[in-house]
Amino acid sequence: MVLQAVLAAVLVICVTMLIKVTYETVSCYWLTPRRIKKVMEKQGVRGPKPRFLVGNILDMASLVAKSTSQDMESINHDIVGRLLPHYLAWSKIYGKRFIMWNGTEPRMCLSETDLIKELLSKYSTISGKSWQQQQGSKHFIGRGLLMANGDDWCRQRHIVAPAFMGDKLKSYAGYMVECTKEMLQTLQKEVDLGQNEVKIDEYMSRLTADIISRTEFDSNYEKGKQIFRLLTLLQQLCAQASRHLCLPGSRFFPSKYNREIKSLKMEVETLLMEIIQSRKDCVEIGRSNSYGNDLLGLLLNEMQKKKGNGFSLNLQLIMDECKTFFFAGHETTALLLTWTVMLLASNPSWQDKVRAQVKEVCGGCPPSMDQLSKLTVLNMVINESLRLYPPASVLPRMAFEDIKLGDLHIPKGLSIWIPVLAIHHSEEIWGEDANEFKPDRFASKSFAPGRHFLPFAAGPRNCVGQSFALMEAKIILAMLISKFSFTISENYRHAPVIVLTIKPKYGVQIRLKPLDS
Repeated sequence: MVLQAVLAAVLVICVTMLIKVTYETVSCYWLTPRRIKKVMEKQGVRGPKPRFLVGNILDMASLVAKSTSQDMESINHDIVGRLLPHYLAWSKIYGKRFIMWNGTEPRMCLSETDLIKELLSKYSTISGKSWQQQQGSKHFIGRGLLMANGDDWCRQRHIVAPAFMGDKLKSYAGYMVECTKEMLQTLQKEVDLGQNEVKIDEYMSRLTADIISRTEFDSNYEKGKQIFRLLTLLQQLCAQASRHLCLPGSRFFPSKYNREIKSLKMEVETLLMEIIQSRKDCVEIGRSNSYGNDLLGLLLNEMQKKKGNGFSLNLQLIMDECKTFFFAGHETTALLLTWTVMLLASNPSWQDKVRAQVKEVCGGCPPSMDQLSKLTVLNMVINESLRLYPPASVLPRMAFEDIKLGDLHIPKGLSIWIPVLAIHHSEEIWGEDANEFKPDRFASKSFAPGRHFLPFAAGPRNCVGQSFALMEAKIILAMLISKFSFTISENYRHAPVIVLTIKPKYGVQIRLKPLDS
């Protein structure tokens, strides 16, 4: 009798759990999306008709495949139709706000700049990254700052922010100058050997990887390059996953994709653990009385503190933060530098203007922190590069509560996607020359950071490392342009593509000429 009672109790528990899981799955993949769809339709917000389960994924994939199947015939900055063809097509039909479906997840595409500013500034704590996004990046950057939400995000931001502020930020300038000198010496050797054409994207990637390794992880590029290689492979796999349907439980399938991505993740985390363990060993055996004052040191010191608020760092979260800043700290800056060099190489008059001001301000020496603010022409060029080729083409946010956004009621669970690239190229905002390289448009404050200009997002949840990235870009470009003049190579093929970030498909080939020859 007792055994029967136990078996009956277990059966009841199993059935209850099955019913609960079934309901939550049906609610997540069917009931909630349909409820959101009805709420938005009542407010006049519609979009292309979704297909069962796959939504508009196939339509988007088909449009992007068609638009990027061929390279551009010339260096043309009108790239919205190439990279976001679905946005261009659907916004013409449905306007500045419409619903598109990523599988069973409804996403409202929003390009009204006043509403965007309100969302990013007013609702930063109750909006963030969706479950789908977090799952898509789970094995890439995990739950680091970029993917954290709510109170966890606030606490993580509070921990890492000091690494990118004040005197700490100024202390990085020496590393940036030293690393850039090494790159320039390498380029000079290439030219001396008769190789005056280089793929500048590869050099910029190595340089920014070296800088982030030295400044934030007290390592050098040689030690970190294996991590960067693995993270690049993980990035490519995650980009593939974002273009396909994510079925319930599919991440548990023993597929080749899942095995490969988990293997790469394990390799990355093994390497990171070696770096972390070496820090811990130094403290434990008394060779050091702290874990260091770089980002990794801050994280390890924080882990030792006892938290009474329910939040604490663990080794997995520290590794996720490391992966986040390994990626964000070098990938986006390398792309900013690559696109800016491409623009200057194909616009020699602006290259001359930048060089003249750098010479006047810096006198042939590497720029100091005090001199960077005086490089106004270079600042305009960098802003224009970020406008034309922002590292991220879209900025996603999910509402975790019902919110009021202008005249819209946004229901809990709706993802809002801000098409940054389209806003940056809008003729309505920037004028008829929106697709032209004209840095002097940033000579005045007629543009609106956080509303019209969003390369680093805006509001409390903006990019914590933007000051670091801009300082790094100015130092590198000022030193490069003082040493070489450069033109675009006839071998360069203009073909921007999106692999999570906006990249040159074939790299950027330039021809270098030393200025002292």
